[in-house]
Amino acid sequence: MTKFIGYRCSLCGKEYIPGQVTYTCPNDGGNLDIVLDYVAIQKKFQPDDLVCRGESSLWRYLPLLPVADPGGETTPLHAAGWTPVFALPRLAQKLGLKYLWLKDESRNPTASFKDRASAIVVARAREIGADVVVTASTGNAGAALAGMSAAIGQKAVIFAPRTAPPAKIAQLLVFGAKVILVDGTYDDAFDLTIQAANEFGWYCRNTGYNPFTAEGKKTAAFEIWEWWLNEHRIWHTADNPLDKHPPLTIFVSVGDGNIISGLHKGFKDLYALGWINRMPRIIGVQAEGSAAIANAFQAGTETITPVAAKTIADSISVDLPRDGVRAVRAARETGGTYITVKDEDILAAIAALGPLGIFVEPAGAAAYAGLVQAASQGVVGADDPVLVLNTGSGLKDIRAAMQAVPEAPVIEPTLQALKKLL
Repeated sequence: MTKFIGYRCSLCGKEYIPGQVTYTCPNDGGNLDIVLDYVAIQKKFQPDDLVCRGESSLWRYLPLLPVADPGGETTPLHAAGWTPVFALPRLAQKLGLKYLWLKDESRNPTASFKDRASAIVVARAREIGADVVVTASTGNAGAALAGMSAAIGQKAVIFAPRTAPPAKIAQLLVFGAKVILVDGTYDDAFDLTIQAANEFGWYCRNTGYNPFTAEGKKTAAFEIWEWWLNEHRIWHTADNPLDKHPPLTIFVSVGDGNIISGLHKGFKDLYALGWINRMPRIIGVQAEGSAAIANAFQAGTETITPVAAKTIADSISVDLPRDGVRAVRAARETGGTYITVKDEDILAAIAALGPLGIFVEPAGAAAYAGLVQAASQGVVGADDPVLVLNTGSGLKDIRAAMQAVPEAPVIEPTLQALKKLL
């Protein structure tokens, strides 16, 4: 069965067949949406066909993905996705909520959400016979590409700003990727990556440029859907239908806009297939110092005006988001909104989640910081079920983590010194 039947431009709506284009719309440069044959999928698959699959990774959703299985069943490539959801009752009580959960993407093979996109891009690279895959990254996307590529012997080249956290650069190098640090911003690295891909014939993974990245990220939406069905069947009885309750509200941090647009695409796929009858509400959270998409949303426009990004959350620090239009729509079309948070709020969120055994990077903390603000302003109410998406591990940025907590005391190695401290 051929599932992937083409592309559709998110701006002009022009459609292309597979093989006619690769990255963005030749007509206006708009991001391309992958078009699936929903009728063919409906004829062959039902929800139970997916949820009963034994694969505990994003590949359980292969019938809804535009690529073939790339192999590597016993490698980390087949460990991406299927991340846990944790209940947060203590924080829920503190915020005045009844239902609060966190989906922890730090449990992916390279410890971030970006493994989802890279797994699909690597699969696509194998399909088209690409020798080298290249990407620009502040760290997470590069680590994900390096790790997923290493799993099946794919060559990877990563351009990263020289200011990227050392822990993230170390991952790239250990995975064996060719790492090139750029004396400039993420946006500078992004532009150079496209030039290099065109010059050397490399396959470009860039976020918000390669349409297959959103297809990887949409798998988180599928997992959220499946989790919601399994955990809340009491809300699905004939006498107590789900649509009589508030929709699930999802908080997600936003940089380039590709994660939130990928989530939206996943739920749109499910809706088009008739497997859900309403969309979750998606709320995007940006750092105040990198809020180009939030600015556009609040202004009621899809025109994204660049900013001079500066925030402790390097993973969402972007001057010109490359998937901004679809990111605006993800919130608008689901009844969501955008919230901006200060760096000090992000650090406070790291400190709040840590005592629960959840170590988040600044970008992941931003999503929780957005929830704190939303709860205080009445954007979410006590009865609203809320899910926060943590996009990466705190081990990715130890410098930020150390700013979030007090320094450990140093004492003499004696009981007297210990008693004095205690």
